[in-house]
Amino acid sequence: MTLEFLGDLSTPIMMGILLGGLYALIALGLSLVFGVMKLINVAHGDLVLFSSYFAYAAMTMLGIDPILSLVIGMPLLFVMGFAIQKYLLSRAFAISMEAPLIIAFGISLTLQNFQQIIWSPMSRGLTTSYALVSFGVGGTRVPLAYLLDFIAALIVMFSLREFLSRTYLGKAINAASQDRRAAQLMGINTGRMYALAFAISMATAALAGVFLGLTFPFTPQSGVSFLIIAFGVVIIGGLGSMVGTFIGGMVLGLAQTLGGYFLGCAAQMLIAYGMVLIVLAVRPQGIFGR
Repeated sequence: MTLEFLGDLSTPIMMGILLGGLYALIALGLSLVFGVMKLINVAHGDLVLFSSYFAYAAMTMLGIDPILSLVIGMPLLFVMGFAIQKYLLSRAFAISMEAPLIIAFGISLTLQNFQQIIWSPMSRGLTTSYALVSFGVGGTRVPLAYLLDFIAALIVMFSLREFLSRTYLGKAINAASQDRRAAQLMGINTGRMYALAFAISMATAALAGVFLGLTFPFTPQSGVSFLIIAFGVVIIGGLGSMVGTFIGGMVLGLAQTLGGYFLGCAAQMLIAYGMVLIVLAVRPQGIFGR
Protein backbone atom coordinates (compact mmCIF):
# COMPACT_ATOMS: atom_id res chain seq x y z
CA MET A 1 0.00 0.00 0.00
CA THR A 2 2.81 2.40 0.93
CA LEU A 3 4.75 1.64 -2.26
CA GLU A 4 1.62 2.14 -4.33
CA PHE A 5 0.98 5.48 -2.62
CA LEU A 6 4.56 6.62 -3.24
CA GLY A 7 4.29 5.51 -6.86
CA ASP A 8 1.16 7.62 -7.29
CA LEU A 9 2.98 10.61 -5.78
CA SER A 10 5.90 10.32 -8.22
CA THR A 11 3.94 12.00 -11.03
CA PRO A 12 2.89 15.20 -9.16
CA ILE A 13 6.33 15.47 -7.57
CA MET A 14 8.17 15.20 -10.89
CA MET A 15 5.74 17.53 -12.66
CA GLY A 16 5.97 20.01 -9.78
CA ILE A 17 9.75 20.14 -9.94
CA LEU A 18 9.77 20.60 -13.72
CA LEU A 19 6.97 23.17 -13.59
CA GLY A 20 8.99 24.97 -10.93
CA GLY A 21 11.74 25.32 -13.52
CA LEU A 22 9.41 27.40 -15.72
CA TYR A 23 8.30 29.50 -12.75
CA ALA A 24 11.92 30.11 -11.76
CA LEU A 25 12.81 31.04 -15.34
CA ILE A 26 10.03 33.64 -15.40
CA ALA A 27 11.00 34.99 -11.97
CA LEU A 28 14.79 35.30 -12.42
CA GLY A 29 14.57 38.60 -14.29
CA LEU A 30 12.17 40.03 -11.71
CA SER A 31 14.50 38.95 -8.90
CA LEU A 32 17.53 40.52 -10.60
CA VAL A 33 15.82 43.90 -11.03
CA PHE A 34 14.68 43.97 -7.41
CA GLY A 35 18.08 42.84 -6.13
CA VAL A 36 19.90 45.59 -8.00
CA MET A 37 17.40 48.48 -8.18
CA LYS A 38 14.97 47.63 -5.33
CA LEU A 39 12.17 47.95 -7.90
CA ILE A 40 9.28 45.52 -8.26
CA ASN A 41 8.86 45.58 -12.03
CA VAL A 42 5.10 45.15 -12.42
CA ALA A 43 5.55 45.13 -16.22
CA HIS A 44 7.70 41.99 -16.06
CA GLY A 45 4.88 39.54 -16.84
CA ASP A 46 3.77 41.53 -19.89
CA LEU A 47 7.34 41.82 -21.16
CA VAL A 48 7.58 38.02 -20.89
CA LEU A 49 4.34 37.80 -22.92
CA PHE A 50 5.77 40.24 -25.47
CA SER A 51 8.50 37.67 -26.13
CA SER A 52 5.88 34.92 -26.46
CA TYR A 53 4.02 36.93 -29.09
CA PHE A 54 7.26 37.82 -30.87
CA ALA A 55 8.12 34.11 -31.11
CA TYR A 56 4.56 33.40 -32.27
CA ALA A 57 4.90 36.01 -35.04
CA ALA A 58 8.28 34.61 -36.10
CA MET A 59 6.85 31.08 -36.20
CA THR A 60 3.60 31.84 -38.06
CA MET A 61 4.82 34.54 -40.45
CA LEU A 62 8.42 33.52 -41.13
CA GLY A 63 8.44 29.83 -40.22
CA ILE A 64 11.21 30.31 -37.64
CA ASP A 65 11.33 27.85 -34.74
CA PRO A 66 10.42 29.63 -31.45
CA ILE A 67 13.72 28.70 -29.77
CA LEU A 68 15.69 29.90 -32.81
CA SER A 69 13.72 33.18 -32.72
CA LEU A 70 15.59 33.94 -29.49
CA VAL A 71 18.59 34.90 -31.66
CA ILE A 72 16.57 38.02 -32.48
CA GLY A 73 14.23 38.17 -29.48
CA MET A 74 16.87 38.26 -26.73
CA PRO A 75 18.89 41.15 -28.24
CA LEU A 76 15.62 42.97 -28.98
CA LEU A 77 14.41 42.79 -25.38
CA PHE A 78 17.94 43.55 -24.12
CA VAL A 79 17.91 46.84 -26.07
CA MET A 80 14.32 47.56 -24.99
CA GLY A 81 15.25 46.99 -21.35
CA PHE A 82 18.31 49.23 -21.57
CA ALA A 83 16.23 52.02 -23.17
CA ILE A 84 13.36 51.68 -20.65
CA GLN A 85 15.73 52.02 -17.71
CA LYS A 86 17.92 54.75 -19.19
CA TYR A 87 15.21 57.01 -20.61
CA LEU A 88 12.15 56.28 -18.43
CA LEU A 89 12.90 54.68 -15.08
CA SER A 90 16.17 56.47 -14.26
CA ARG A 91 14.47 59.87 -14.53
CA ALA A 92 11.57 58.63 -12.42
CA PHE A 93 13.97 57.46 -9.67
CA ALA A 94 15.14 61.07 -9.35
CA ILE A 95 11.55 62.09 -8.48
CA SER A 96 10.59 59.39 -5.96
CA MET A 97 10.64 55.64 -5.37
CA GLU A 98 6.96 55.41 -6.35
CA ALA A 99 7.35 57.03 -9.79
CA PRO A 100 9.17 54.06 -11.43
CA LEU A 101 6.44 51.75 -10.15
CA ILE A 102 3.79 53.91 -11.84
CA ILE A 103 5.79 53.97 -15.09
CA ALA A 104 6.18 50.18 -15.01
CA PHE A 105 2.43 49.88 -14.50
CA GLY A 106 1.88 52.15 -17.52
CA ILE A 107 4.22 49.97 -19.62
CA SER A 108 2.21 46.93 -18.52
CA LEU A 109 -1.11 48.45 -19.60
CA THR A 110 0.38 49.65 -22.89
CA LEU A 111 1.73 46.21 -23.76
CA GLN A 112 -1.54 44.49 -22.84
CA ASN A 113 -3.57 46.78 -25.09
CA PHE A 114 -1.01 46.68 -27.92
CA GLN A 115 -1.00 42.87 -27.92
CA GLN A 116 -4.78 42.74 -27.77
CA ILE A 117 -5.10 45.07 -30.77
CA ILE A 118 -2.56 43.10 -32.83
CA TRP A 119 -3.44 39.54 -31.82
CA SER A 120 -7.01 39.85 -30.42
CA PRO A 121 -8.02 38.38 -27.03
CA MET A 122 -7.92 34.84 -28.44
CA SER A 123 -5.62 32.27 -26.84
CA ARG A 124 -2.39 31.47 -28.72
CA GLY A 125 0.37 28.94 -28.28
CA LEU A 126 3.77 27.98 -29.68
CA THR A 127 2.70 24.60 -31.04
CA THR A 128 5.73 22.77 -32.41
CA SER A 129 6.41 19.09 -33.02
CA TYR A 130 8.64 18.75 -29.96
CA ALA A 131 6.25 20.74 -27.72
CA LEU A 132 3.74 17.88 -28.12
CA VAL A 133 6.25 15.10 -27.38
CA SER A 134 6.35 13.28 -24.05
CA PHE A 135 8.64 10.55 -22.75
CA GLY A 136 8.44 7.95 -20.02
CA VAL A 137 10.34 8.05 -16.73
CA GLY A 138 9.43 4.93 -14.78
CA GLY A 139 5.66 4.86 -14.99
CA THR A 140 5.32 8.63 -15.53
CA ARG A 141 4.83 10.43 -18.84
CA VAL A 142 6.71 13.73 -18.87
CA PRO A 143 6.12 16.42 -21.54
CA LEU A 144 9.38 17.35 -23.25
CA ALA A 145 8.48 21.06 -22.93
CA TYR A 146 8.56 20.77 -19.12
CA LEU A 147 12.04 19.24 -19.23
CA LEU A 148 13.23 22.01 -21.57
CA ASP A 149 11.83 24.59 -19.11
CA PHE A 150 13.81 23.06 -16.27
CA ILE A 151 17.05 22.86 -18.26
CA ALA A 152 16.69 26.46 -19.44
CA ALA A 153 16.09 27.64 -15.85
CA LEU A 154 19.21 25.82 -14.64
CA ILE A 155 21.35 27.34 -17.41
CA VAL A 156 20.06 30.89 -16.81
CA MET A 157 20.38 30.63 -13.02
CA PHE A 158 23.98 29.40 -13.16
CA SER A 159 24.88 31.90 -15.90
CA LEU A 160 23.52 34.86 -13.93
CA ARG A 161 25.15 33.64 -10.72
CA GLU A 162 28.56 33.26 -12.38
CA PHE A 163 28.22 36.56 -14.24
CA LEU A 164 27.38 38.51 -11.09
CA SER A 165 30.10 36.90 -8.97
CA ARG A 166 33.01 36.48 -11.39
CA THR A 167 32.95 39.21 -14.08
CA TYR A 168 33.91 42.87 -13.70
CA LEU A 169 30.51 44.07 -14.92
CA GLY A 170 28.75 41.67 -12.57
CA LYS A 171 30.79 42.88 -9.60
CA ALA A 172 30.11 46.49 -10.63
CA ILE A 173 26.36 45.76 -10.73
CA ASN A 174 26.62 44.19 -7.26
CA ALA A 175 28.52 47.21 -5.96
CA ALA A 176 25.92 49.61 -7.38
CA SER A 177 23.13 47.60 -5.76
CA GLN A 178 24.80 47.52 -2.32
CA ASP A 179 25.93 51.15 -2.00
CA ARG A 180 25.31 53.50 -4.90
CA ARG A 181 27.31 56.40 -3.46
CA ALA A 182 30.36 54.28 -2.65
CA ALA A 183 30.23 52.70 -6.12
CA GLN A 184 30.20 56.15 -7.72
CA LEU A 185 33.22 57.19 -5.65
CA MET A 186 35.03 54.10 -7.02
CA GLY A 187 34.37 55.31 -10.57
CA ILE A 188 31.42 53.05 -11.39
CA ASN A 189 28.71 54.56 -13.58
CA THR A 190 25.76 53.38 -11.49
CA GLY A 191 23.17 54.60 -13.98
CA ARG A 192 24.74 52.45 -16.69
CA MET A 193 24.93 49.47 -14.32
CA TYR A 194 21.22 49.79 -13.53
CA ALA A 195 20.40 49.99 -17.24
CA LEU A 196 22.57 46.93 -17.91
CA ALA A 197 20.89 44.97 -15.09
CA PHE A 198 17.44 45.85 -16.44
CA ALA A 199 18.53 44.88 -19.95
CA ILE A 200 19.82 41.50 -18.74
CA SER A 201 16.54 40.89 -16.90
CA MET A 202 14.65 41.58 -20.13
CA ALA A 203 16.88 39.16 -22.05
CA THR A 204 15.97 36.47 -19.51
CA ALA A 205 12.30 37.52 -19.92
CA ALA A 206 12.67 36.86 -23.66
CA LEU A 207 13.88 33.35 -22.90
CA ALA A 208 11.08 32.80 -20.39
CA GLY A 209 8.45 34.00 -22.87
CA VAL A 210 9.42 31.41 -25.46
CA PHE A 211 9.42 28.49 -23.02
CA LEU A 212 6.16 29.74 -21.49
CA GLY A 213 4.56 29.70 -24.93
CA LEU A 214 5.85 26.18 -25.59
CA THR A 215 4.30 24.98 -22.31
CA PHE A 216 1.01 26.89 -21.90
CA PRO A 217 -1.43 28.81 -24.11
CA PHE A 218 -1.41 32.57 -23.52
CA THR A 219 -3.55 35.66 -24.07
CA PRO A 220 -2.73 39.38 -23.86
CA GLN A 221 -3.91 39.34 -20.22
CA SER A 222 -1.81 36.33 -19.16
CA GLY A 223 1.09 38.51 -18.07
CA VAL A 224 -0.67 39.49 -14.84
CA SER A 225 -1.12 35.86 -13.77
CA PHE A 226 2.52 35.01 -14.42
CA LEU A 227 3.70 38.20 -12.71
CA ILE A 228 1.86 37.08 -9.55
CA ILE A 229 3.45 33.63 -9.82
CA ALA A 230 6.91 35.15 -10.33
CA PHE A 231 6.38 37.45 -7.36
CA GLY A 232 5.44 34.44 -5.22
CA VAL A 233 8.59 32.63 -6.36
CA VAL A 234 10.92 35.46 -5.40
CA ILE A 235 9.16 35.91 -2.04
CA ILE A 236 9.73 32.24 -1.22
CA GLY A 237 13.30 32.11 -2.47
CA GLY A 238 14.43 35.55 -1.32
CA LEU A 239 14.34 38.77 -3.32
CA GLY A 240 17.56 39.24 -5.29
CA SER A 241 18.90 35.70 -4.83
CA MET A 242 19.37 33.69 -8.04
CA VAL A 243 19.70 30.31 -6.29
CA GLY A 244 16.84 31.22 -3.96
CA THR A 245 14.63 32.11 -6.92
CA PHE A 246 15.35 28.76 -8.55
CA ILE A 247 14.50 26.87 -5.35
CA GLY A 248 11.46 29.09 -4.82
CA GLY A 249 10.20 27.98 -8.23
CA MET A 250 10.57 24.32 -7.19
CA VAL A 251 8.69 24.96 -3.93
CA LEU A 252 5.83 26.79 -5.65
CA GLY A 253 5.60 24.19 -8.42
CA LEU A 254 5.47 21.34 -5.89
CA ALA A 255 2.90 23.16 -3.77
CA GLN A 256 0.71 23.57 -6.84
CA THR A 257 0.91 20.00 -8.15
CA LEU A 258 0.69 18.31 -4.74
CA GLY A 259 -2.16 20.61 -3.75
CA GLY A 260 -3.99 19.63 -6.93
CA TYR A 261 -3.28 15.94 -6.28
CA PHE A 262 -4.65 15.92 -2.73
CA LEU A 263 -7.36 18.60 -2.88
CA GLY A 264 -8.31 18.84 -6.57
CA CYS A 265 -7.42 21.18 -9.40
CA ALA A 266 -9.54 24.04 -8.02
CA ALA A 267 -7.36 24.24 -4.89
CA GLN A 268 -3.90 23.96 -6.46
CA MET A 269 -3.16 27.70 -6.69
CA LEU A 270 -4.73 28.29 -3.27
CA ILE A 271 -2.15 25.91 -1.77
CA ALA A 272 0.64 27.59 -3.72
CA TYR A 273 -0.25 31.08 -2.54
CA GLY A 274 -0.84 29.75 0.97
CA MET A 275 2.80 28.64 0.89
CA VAL A 276 3.79 32.22 0.00
CA LEU A 277 1.86 33.55 3.01
CA ILE A 278 3.50 31.02 5.33
CA VAL A 279 6.98 32.07 4.16
CA LEU A 280 6.07 35.75 4.63
CA ALA A 281 4.90 35.02 8.17
CA VAL A 282 7.85 32.84 9.20
CA ARG A 283 10.73 34.33 7.21
CA PRO A 284 9.72 37.57 5.40
CA GLN A 285 13.09 37.86 3.62
CA GLY A 286 12.63 34.45 1.96
CA ILE A 287 14.57 31.21 2.25
CA PHE A 288 17.82 32.68 0.93
CA GLY A 289 17.10 36.35 1.61
CA ARG A 290 19.35 38.45 3.82
